[in-house]
Amino acid sequence: MIRALCAAVLVAACSMSAPASSPATTTSGERCTAATAPPPESAPPTSVNTLRQAYFCVLDNYYSGPAMDPKALLKSAFAAYTQDLMRRDADRADLRLPELTGDRDIDWAAFAKVLGAGDVSALRAAITAMVAGLHDNHARAVRPTPQPEGGPTGTGIVGISARQGQQLDPAAKPPLFITSVLPGSPAAKAGIRPGDIIVKANGVPAFIGNTVNQSIVAAFATNPVKLTLKRPTTGRTRTVDLKEGPITRQPPAVTSKTLPGGAVYVQLPGFFEGAADQVIAKLKGKPKAVVLDLRGNGGGSPREVTRLLGAFAHGKVTSYFCPLKGDCVPNRTDDTVALLGSRLVVLTDRGCASACEDFSAAVKDNNLGTLIGTRTAGAVSGPAESYLLNDGSLLLLPKVRHLGPARETIDTIGVPVDHYAPMTALDLATGRDPGVVKALALL
Repeated sequence: MIRALCAAVLVAACSMSAPASSPATTTSGERCTAATAPPPESAPPTSVNTLRQAYFCVLDNYYSGPAMDPKALLKSAFAAYTQDLMRRDADRADLRLPELTGDRDIDWAAFAKVLGAGDVSALRAAITAMVAGLHDNHARAVRPTPQPEGGPTGTGIVGISARQGQQLDPAAKPPLFITSVLPGSPAAKAGIRPGDIIVKANGVPAFIGNTVNQSIVAAFATNPVKLTLKRPTTGRTRTVDLKEGPITRQPPAVTSKTLPGGAVYVQLPGFFEGAADQVIAKLKGKPKAVVLDLRGNGGGSPREVTRLLGAFAHGKVTSYFCPLKGDCVPNRTDDTVALLGSRLVVLTDRGCASACEDFSAAVKDNNLGTLIGTRTAGAVSGPAESYLLNDGSLLLLPKVRHLGPARETIDTIGVPVDHYAPMTALDLATGRDPGVVKALALL
């Protein structure tokens, strides 16, 4: 289930990327290249040269790469490399980190000499750790996997509370519960419903005291997985052995309905291509009030953000993209969009990330509406650009930093709401929506 969620996050990150120019120093076979097309279906195995590509790719293309200490990258890579060998009882007596000088070329030569021919599994671990060491939620090493024959498979649990990218939200409070289940999926057939509380996965508890247990992520990834679930409406606990099977995912789409009093509720699952126009089409009657539900919206295209904001205000700065050196570039509302003149309420949660936070911060900082729910994810470091390595894997690396309209940092912090109204397991199980209830009370 977590794997499916992670895949969705990576798709969102890729959708934000734009073709990048190759570094001026690129030499064929030595540097990464801009990924302007899908990776090849077959590629050679990961090699020491692949790790070299990744190393220089970060230094050449990452937002702060030119100012980074290359020693930190190589230390992260070496630690992961040796740990992978140790897990497989394949450690080498001669494997020691060489003296590093801070000169990226000299250090790489010494590093590569120690690795020798290299170990494929350990090299992959080194690349992943090198990028993870940037501590940037939009920087990732990705190994595309082909779709299985017969279509996608999974458990069908496509949403859980506390999810935050590839991990669980460290700020989450118990309990951990399911928020979305695909119709007709193995989970649905097993009677699993939104609101069901995950007590354990393969015996691993979801929380240790009041702290979310990150170890449960690995348990989720097993197939089958044994889930201990609690139904919040009855308090009944049961154990389900859940095995992956065929699932059907519908393309993301905007949905809407009219609320009591005439306000129009619009649910926007992501800032995918054409999303802004889909929302605007739902509001063609120019209602007096709009409740825009962005809960669980993992992001997408900054262009869709500025276009949708253009329906609520003109002449506003929505965010800034800041290079390592030089002036920040302002992003502005798309003033070619006709104004709706509607009062705006936005529903957010910790699943609102990236472009979703871009939109939410613009609404809050420009006083365009009211935010209800919980603080957003804090995962909006900057749009990621894609770079291809010679083993067919990709590096996603932001070239700029994102700041809000007030030039505030949102990454790792999130956008605070005006009115706190979290969704609970019991709310989901009974069909109550505290966010909409609060919105109607304000309207």
